[in-house]
Amino acid sequence: MNTILSIAWKEFRDDFRSRWTIAISVVFALLALGIAWFGSAAAGRVGFTSFDATLASLTTLGAFVIPLIGLLIAYDAIVGERNDGTLLLLLSYPLGRGQLVAGKFLGHCSALGVATLAGFGGAVAVMLAMQHDNLTGADLWNIARFIASAALLGASFVAIACLVSVGTTDKSRAAGLALIGWLASVVLFDLALLALLVVSGGNPLERTLYPYLLLLNPVDTFRLVNLSALGDGAGNDLLTGMTAGYAYPMALLVGMQLAWIALPFGWAMLAFRRKEI
Repeated sequence: MNTILSIAWKEFRDDFRSRWTIAISVVFALLALGIAWFGSAAAGRVGFTSFDATLASLTTLGAFVIPLIGLLIAYDAIVGERNDGTLLLLLSYPLGRGQLVAGKFLGHCSALGVATLAGFGGAVAVMLAMQHDNLTGADLWNIARFIASAALLGASFVAIACLVSVGTTDKSRAAGLALIGWLASVVLFDLALLALLVVSGGNPLERTLYPYLLLLNPVDTFRLVNLSALGDGAGNDLLTGMTAGYAYPMALLVGMQLAWIALPFGWAMLAFRRKEI
């Protein structure tokens, strides 16, 4: 365990030294504040509006940005060591392959989690200061759920990036696969589901399966964790319309988020143990 924590601490420090984490935090904070302040500009209003609308917008932002950052921050976790010629040196120490993958995964997850908390948390703190008189307990709970689920989303894509890194032998190929994975999960998956509904005419079978198919994508699971609790009128009418009549238990959604972390991470561990160096 100490070995894993040592590797994780090194990766965490390296992420900070490269200023990736600081840059990510600043970007998250600026984008979140910009969306919160100018989100109603099309309606002729500028400034913080309702927290429900703001969280719906932040969820959409997080669904696009967090997976990309998670993939880019960890796609070279293993293949980078191989290309630099340091992988064999690392494995010559009393260090198991599983420990190496686990340490790198934990370190990158911690760095991205800190960036998410600092970025989105800082922006939310500003909004809380501006609207503290209008806050309810439900608002605070929704904010906490958003930040926690955003951290889990980032961890799931760090795990996917580790799997890509283990399965490739070239950093450029790993980067390409990471970008393809981002495009498939963030854009193409939902387009494919919508196309399926359009082609089928929205028959009862398709509408019955649709709520479950959304759970096959970590990005949609993240959206459901946050948007399903906000209801209609918060900028998420399309999602609530497509899943109307189906209530997602929060335990199921959180369980799916954890599964999207455990499955690719476990696969990466198993693949690396069997891979010839």
